[in-house]
Amino acid sequence: MGQKLKIAGWVALGIVAGALTTVSLQTGARSAMAPLPLEELQQLSAVFGLIKSDYVEPVDDKKLITDAISGMVSSLDPHSAYFDKKAFKEFREGTSGKFVGVGIEITQEDGLVKVMSPIEGSPAFRAGLKTNDLITKIDDTAVKGLTLNEAVKRMRGEPGTKVLLTIFRKEEGRTFPVTIIREEIKQLSVRGKLVEPGYGWVRVSQFQERTVDDFVKKVNEIYKQDPKIKGIVLDLRNDPGGLLNAAVAISAAFLPENVTVVSTNGQTADSKQVLKALPQDYQGRSGADPLKSLPAGLKKVPVVVLVNEGSASASEIVAGALQDHKRATIMGSQTFGKGSVQTFRPLGPDTGLKITTSRYYTPSGKSIQAKGIVPDVMVDETAEGSPFAALRTREADLEKHLGSGQGEEQKDGAREKAREEALKRLEEESRKPVAERKAPEFGSDKDFQLMQAIRQLKGQSVLVSKTLVERKPETKEE
Repeated sequence: MGQKLKIAGWVALGIVAGALTTVSLQTGARSAMAPLPLEELQQLSAVFGLIKSDYVEPVDDKKLITDAISGMVSSLDPHSAYFDKKAFKEFREGTSGKFVGVGIEITQEDGLVKVMSPIEGSPAFRAGLKTNDLITKIDDTAVKGLTLNEAVKRMRGEPGTKVLLTIFRKEEGRTFPVTIIREEIKQLSVRGKLVEPGYGWVRVSQFQERTVDDFVKKVNEIYKQDPKIKGIVLDLRNDPGGLLNAAVAISAAFLPENVTVVSTNGQTADSKQVLKALPQDYQGRSGADPLKSLPAGLKKVPVVVLVNEGSASASEIVAGALQDHKRATIMGSQTFGKGSVQTFRPLGPDTGLKITTSRYYTPSGKSIQAKGIVPDVMVDETAEGSPFAALRTREADLEKHLGSGQGEEQKDGAREKAREEALKRLEEESRKPVAERKAPEFGSDKDFQLMQAIRQLKGQSVLVSKTLVERKPETKEE
């Protein structure tokens, strides 16, 4: 059961194009089909004929049909899409944690490609690309007008080849070129260390095929350094998602056996599932329980989970499960709000459809879609606050996003005012020297949120956020 669903943070260039996504791979289409609207299909056929006969120059039949399919599917929501042969191959590569590309997690903003995060150690990371950088050109092609898939295809290529990206960095008010050499990216999804005697930090940057094994290895290393661990910080900040069975396994590492981790619900029978903290729901094809060698104390050690606006999909499943079961204190800022499942339906030997088929829910039955996980303790990024939080994109900001399915979305009247204030602060910040604007590295002694998490574990007072409040989903104007 747990092997059918796959969650992918589809913002990683070289991983896969798209937005934060949950994917279920299915081998067959539904047997039942609703009656076809014949009149509308006749209109579609008429338009096809007119384009073929009257357009200024000949148009390839296959391109017309493919573009029609792509437009029809992409109009549904930000995560449904048509897969051509290359796109599906890239998706399969992405879940393995190995791919050829420049190494950035991306989304789309105002028709441009926005860097959510450079992957640590990647060519883009070494070239100095930063979160919130906007890519305006790829080689000689303007990004404006390209779909995210098209932009990704232009940035992908063979190992050792060059791609020229033109970057607009808002905070510095400048545009500049960056030449990056593509290479195979092997993303290390788990890092960790003993922060100080008794307190460990484990960071999961994405849920991949090797994530569970690497997590077990890192936790055992920390316990070997200090068998008397008093608290663990599980860091899921900027984790865009990954494989569902990995998310269930990481949750199960901390939870009692057999409790619910996540459930899904949609129209079809196979979209209704309940996944629990059981080996059969996360162990994979090997049959062996990858969590078996974890220290027994991990089930009871106090835990803080760090999240932010970049925590999405699989990371929200973990945070929601540990929060609902009161197994951890969630700290940081409200998460992205990606709570829908997409299913891959084959259309032929090398093409298919990725279509939204269900929403997923936390153990208590709450939908995360367009809402996200609200931390138990709101903590700013720095001691001075999180002045730019209002500018960050979440699921509820995406055009045609799916609703939560649990009540109408309400407009947040203070939202635009907060954005205006954040833009003013951003302008002021851009006047400072670049060195003063560099964000502290996650896991360092200057990581304010991590230090607050350690204080929480010690039972000490925590500096609660000065600027963050729960962000309500907004209804977009049509």
